[in-house]
Amino acid sequence: MKKFTVESDVTVIGGGLAGVAAAIAAAREGATVALINNRPVLGGNSSSEVRVWVCGATAHGSQKFARETGIMGELFIENQYRNPEGNPHLWDQVVLDAVRAEPLITMYLNTDVRDVDADGADSDRTIRSVTGWQMGSEKLITFVGAMFIDATGDGIVGHLAGAWAMTGREAAAEFGEEWAPEIPDSNMLGSTILFYSKDVGEPVRFVPPSIAKDISTTSILDNRRVRATDNGCDYWWIEWGGELDAVDDNEAIRDELWGVVYGIWDHIKNSGLYDADTLTLEWVGSVPGKREYRRFIGDTILTQNDIMNQVRFPDTIGFGGWSIDLHPPGGMYSVDEGSKHLFTKGIYHIPFGALYSKNVSNMLMAGRDISATHVAFGTTRVMATCAVTGEAAGTGAALSVRHGVTPRTLATERLGELQTALLRADASIVGRPWTDPSDLALTAQVTASSTITSIDVEPRPDEQPHAVTLDGHDIGIIIPADPRIDTVQLLLDASRPTLALIELWRTDGGENHIPVEKVSATEARVEHPGHSWVTARFDYTPDQPENVVVVIDRNPDLKLVVLPRSAPYGVLGLVSRTPRFQMDGPQSNAWSAFEMRRSAPAIRVTPDTNAYAAAHVSGGFQRPFDGPQLWSSRPLGEDGESVVLTWDDPQSVRSVEVLFNDDVDEDLVNLHHHRTPFPVVPEVVRDYGIDFLTEDGWVRAETVLGNRVRRRVHRWDEAAQVKALRLVATATNGAECVTVAGIRAFS
Repeated sequence: MKKFTVESDVTVIGGGLAGVAAAIAAAREGATVALINNRPVLGGNSSSEVRVWVCGATAHGSQKFARETGIMGELFIENQYRNPEGNPHLWDQVVLDAVRAEPLITMYLNTDVRDVDADGADSDRTIRSVTGWQMGSEKLITFVGAMFIDATGDGIVGHLAGAWAMTGREAAAEFGEEWAPEIPDSNMLGSTILFYSKDVGEPVRFVPPSIAKDISTTSILDNRRVRATDNGCDYWWIEWGGELDAVDDNEAIRDELWGVVYGIWDHIKNSGLYDADTLTLEWVGSVPGKREYRRFIGDTILTQNDIMNQVRFPDTIGFGGWSIDLHPPGGMYSVDEGSKHLFTKGIYHIPFGALYSKNVSNMLMAGRDISATHVAFGTTRVMATCAVTGEAAGTGAALSVRHGVTPRTLATERLGELQTALLRADASIVGRPWTDPSDLALTAQVTASSTITSIDVEPRPDEQPHAVTLDGHDIGIIIPADPRIDTVQLLLDASRPTLALIELWRTDGGENHIPVEKVSATEARVEHPGHSWVTARFDYTPDQPENVVVVIDRNPDLKLVVLPRSAPYGVLGLVSRTPRFQMDGPQSNAWSAFEMRRSAPAIRVTPDTNAYAAAHVSGGFQRPFDGPQLWSSRPLGEDGESVVLTWDDPQSVRSVEVLFNDDVDEDLVNLHHHRTPFPVVPEVVRDYGIDFLTEDGWVRAETVLGNRVRRRVHRWDEAAQVKALRLVATATNGAECVTVAGIRAFS
């Protein structure tokens, strides 16, 4: 046996997406990092060993403009390009390559941490080291350092360190949560094993193994959907163990899940009820995908009310958007629905106070063991949101090491530095403006070659428009109100003369993109069958720029004309999924953007808009919030489109960072719950150059061809004395207009 010690600034235990994001974030902030994982691959429940879809704030499209940026966003975009088929093994490599790209990370796979050295009083513990056994190499490795991040999911490190934790379900009265049980109990969400099948084109027998259960003798067939064409996460409901101890009973839970998987396949193959003669099992998981175990107590405990009220914490470090998604403790054997969902009006905020232990001074949490009640955990547990907390925890750990402080001190005395670091990394924060005084762009005057100034989307002679019916559905159109909305004209298709009821709604917060609060309503007479423009006058002036939703009430005699191209960014059509006022408050999943995504409702809006002004690239917000928050050119011309930053006095510029628009409304999933028909998001600028205006005139400082990512960082060995900086875009990856969310310059 070999024994040795590894010293790092930050030790991350757990190689799921939370741990991966934590390690990458800490390394990018200059910390040395040890990343420890007890499995041979990274990715946790998303890896090829378990194969769960990476879900997050988009909630399969229920939330609008909600896809994660930062490290999780990079992984989504890279996987979209490299792995369009959703191959789980290629996803493993996307995650692994992201870690290997960081020279300050040392990775220890197949290393199971089982000992923690911690000392101090119960209320003030400190971790000195963790020790893990690396199985294949028979090494006993002790990891020491200043900061430790428990990203293990089950929370083994914090448990052994004596961190205060919660398990099971809290009583409703404890945190005032409507969805919590009246009496607390030890029940939690269960574990799942998935399987894949494939068609081999010739008959295949299936002889069930001895572990296979006869599911016809269970309640499964009465209460769950079994289909021969389903694969992988389609069978998310194969869940069990919620009434047991997910760790202590792990082996029994695995065997029960195996028995049901093989029993389901036996039923599909041998019951005679399915067209399955040529189907065979391709893969069956052997590691239960756990949903829940320990949740550590931080300075803030996130609750159902925080989620539903979309509390804007002063120490916000990220967001989520998945529904509060709770499952019956009996799992697949329960007669209840496999899950119940409670959606917010839009995305919600996650505080840094939920990411560090209340009583272990140098331990942060990332992923499903953050400080949250069981009910709030029902949304924070999904993996893209876990990665968001990981990026924040890793950044916080690195900054704590840099300044020699605890995470609590960082939160109270250096919160601005933490949030600025996250914003600079393009992390998933919404509603926090970029105000870093070291960014020279904040003092520049910004101009552009062209800018969209009106929201007028009209049919072109060569287009074949289609129509979306209002029979049984309301239709909404999100538009920016900047500075105001006087009139809205809509191109409607009528089957006969009728009245169109048109309303204007506020969204009740920049995070939201659905109608929440009605402002006004008007009726417009449609005089003739066929296409005609109708006008609604609202004369609405908000206190500050915001999104509003124009709603056309359902009418069986009307359709909305829709054009086969994208609208100006931020203008989005919605179709109601359920009659209004029949839900318990406004919920984002009541409005679908699927039917009109990448289509343009025919619309004219007065007056002209400031929503796409060039000034948006300097400061402000870097993703949609109370408007699109970017510069948009008019359709790209032959000579390209440019945005120019000019200073009164020459500036010393050594680096430029650009945030392109990668359409955070586009829902991407690693193993492809659905397919997106392009390898690169069309809105991303493909070819561009960066020019400096010096004493010698305009000089090309950088040329980039074939870009496919959102954030680009350009650094030069020596600073240049610059009077102006120009970004010249000559091609996108398919979009008509050039859109840029941010340009930053540093000395």
